Amino acid sequence: MSGSGGTDAVSVVRRLCGVQTQVASSAQLAVALRSATPGPGAVDRALWADRSLVKTWIMRGTLHLLPSDELAGCCAALATLRFWEKGSWQRGHGVTAAEIEAVIEAVPQALGERALTRDELVDAVVDVTGDAHLRQALTSGWGALLKPLSRLGELCYGPPRDGRVTFTAPRHWLPGWPPVLPPQEEAGVRLARAFLGAHGPATPEMFDKWLFGGIAKKAVLKAWFLDLGPELTEVEADDGRRLLALTEHLDDLAATRASGETHLLPGFDQFILAAPRDLEPLIPAAVKAKVSRQAGWISPVVIHEGRVTGVWERKGGQIGLDLFAPVPEGALRRAVSRIESLLAAVPDEP
Repeated sequence: MSGSGGTDAVSVVRRLCGVQTQVASSAQLAVALRSATPGPGAVDRALWADRSLVKTWIMRGTLHLLPSDELAGCCAALATLRFWEKGSWQRGHGVTAAEIEAVIEAVPQALGERALTRDELVDAVVDVTGDAHLRQALTSGWGALLKPLSRLGELCYGPPRDGRVTFTAPRHWLPGWPPVLPPQEEAGVRLARAFLGAHGPATPEMFDKWLFGGIAKKAVLKAWFLDLGPELTEVEADDGRRLLALTEHLDDLAATRASGETHLLPGFDQFILAAPRDLEPLIPAAVKAKVSRQAGWISPVVIHEGRVTGVWERKGGQIGLDLFAPVPEGALRRAVSRIESLLAAVPDEP
């Protein structure tokens, strides 16, 4: 959680294999915590000025920050699971297969080289398709009918306009966007390698849970790890689990000693999201419900010696702590002081 491996926002996001950003302030805090010299506005500059970061629905269908040059590969890997083609998904969102295909074809035409608000995009799609029924479906929920477009690499967030979200096309917005997405086999192997480098040792099932939400096509997942196999070594964790590690990292893993540090991490932090929810050494079963809450909400956590020892929240400019296990007072005070200094530059969520 130091600034090693790159100190700028893009390097941090790359090292983490993306940062979930459905709560924007949590994403900004996750990046700042891992930056050697965190500065206000670094994420926004990378998103809207440099375009070196991109914001879109990607892993598990949730909003993430990604390095712009990695989005095409993620889209190629994720497009192996076309959830929108399932009849159950279509019925649940009140659309037909033909209407979904019409939206997928219409959005690139509607966007062109522009950045449009959701209302403007809906109007443009209805104009292109001539199907007024799509208006209700496109404006309901959490952008469900737009998520297939993000997974196909046809849509991402554009710069905010007057406080409103806009959408644009990666091919026009992001520098260096390829003419076609890379082959899914190549993209999948590259993504699995990056995940193991950031969050391993792990299993293919852990990777599946992190990337697809646990519903990847088994044949696809097996093929990726088979191709990656020559670069992997099986290791045994303290709890007896058999995990896969990148062979090139074995010496570093063997030399690493248990951390004695204390950190306050924001909600939806990759340290929690990339690990199994039943990983007892990380999250004690008795307090799991306080960390992984209803509706997919992941609490801000206190980490001591690599384990969750409490949760915290921001209350009127103060840090409220709920500790489950003892944490040395001095270490906790330093961690709280650091998070307070970083929070001063991060606005509260509305």
